[in-house]
Amino acid sequence: MTVKVPRPGDLEPIETASRDELQALQLERLRWSLQHAYDNVPHYKAAFDAKGVHPSDLKQLSDLSKFPFTTKHDLRANYPFGMFAMPREKLARIHASSGTTGKPTVVGYTLKDIDNWANLVARSIRAAGGRAGDLVHVAYGYGLFTGGLGAHYGAERLGCTVIPMSGGQTEKQVQLITDFKPDIIMVTPSYMQVLIEEFARQGLDARESSLKVGIFGAEPWTEAMRKGIEAAAGIDAVDIYGLSEVMGPGVASECVESKDGPTIWEDHFYPEIIDPDTGEVLPDGSEGELVFTSLSKEAMPVIRYRTRDLTRLLPPTSRSMRRMGKIVGRSDDMLIIRGVNLFPTQIEELVLQEAQLSGQYQLVVSRSGNLDEVVVRCEVKHDVESSAAAGIAKHLQHRIKTLIGVSTRVEIGAPDSIERTQVGKARRVLDLRQK
Repeated sequence: MTVKVPRPGDLEPIETASRDELQALQLERLRWSLQHAYDNVPHYKAAFDAKGVHPSDLKQLSDLSKFPFTTKHDLRANYPFGMFAMPREKLARIHASSGTTGKPTVVGYTLKDIDNWANLVARSIRAAGGRAGDLVHVAYGYGLFTGGLGAHYGAERLGCTVIPMSGGQTEKQVQLITDFKPDIIMVTPSYMQVLIEEFARQGLDARESSLKVGIFGAEPWTEAMRKGIEAAAGIDAVDIYGLSEVMGPGVASECVESKDGPTIWEDHFYPEIIDPDTGEVLPDGSEGELVFTSLSKEAMPVIRYRTRDLTRLLPPTSRSMRRMGKIVGRSDDMLIIRGVNLFPTQIEELVLQEAQLSGQYQLVVSRSGNLDEVVVRCEVKHDVESSAAAGIAKHLQHRIKTLIGVSTRVEIGAPDSIERTQVGKARRVLDLRQK
């Protein structure tokens, strides 16, 4: 395969700017973002005041450490529109990520925000080797999830032709790839593995398809998975990173010529690595929790948002901006299941709403082939007939899918069948994927 290494004329000037030029722009934009948040978001005014800081206290980039963190809890506490810095009627779009039952994390965008987002995803696709005129097969989910529309608008902005396939319909996905002959696919890496298997099931060789580049995100994946996909599909596989609270896909993206970790688009997002326990800012190269501050978002600025992703900041290589290492884990108990964020407490809330269940539960996460599977184990109360278990399981399974967006299998056992802990925390999650 031929890697499309960009020429200097292909890149935006900021992608090759000096570190001093980039930091000067960051400082200017950071001052604006802090003031914008303070003036227009009651949460930030209260949080800044409580910590005794004001936007004018930012004299240099390192002064950002004086300001308070933002967490997912803050976003949920201000549900639905309390974190917006613009009147709702001036917003062009609203997205939401999976969150606590009935309370997703809501994000908003002005037309300028969407324009910036499209530009950054276009930049990401170009970094992956895409060019105007390429045919892009988007198999990320469309809807409230930011993946599908984020990829779609970015591909169009670059001048590509988009196939808005969305997720699912695996047999049809392969048919369209075979018939339409796209150059690029944007999808989760685990679903790409499923597509490769479907090629084989249909008697086709994925290496003979038209695909040249796969842009994979929405879930962690390893170098071993990259090599396996590249060998099985005959493509270059690159990593794109994002989260809806900060923007969506395109916060960072790998460059195809180096494939050495996603480059963070630092002209729009200021990264920090902190000690997850103390909140202390750590030097580049240290492993810790990734924190982002938006530099250009109008509708919903985020100040020092704790992503809970554990990684490192690495020096620039293919671009002038720093890279992030592979995500090695989480500083909380969130699971990522087929690209959907799942917290055990979300399941707990639904289990506790079933009057015939004891409230004890356990999640068993495993991998069947290339896809994650979740079994929710519960138990009935002592006064409930065992014959009622099937109906309760069906009802709970439906509610989990409807309210959280994750497909599960619910198993309901006899009273006292769920393991109890004798000391410390209950063992709520058995993640067998690493084994």
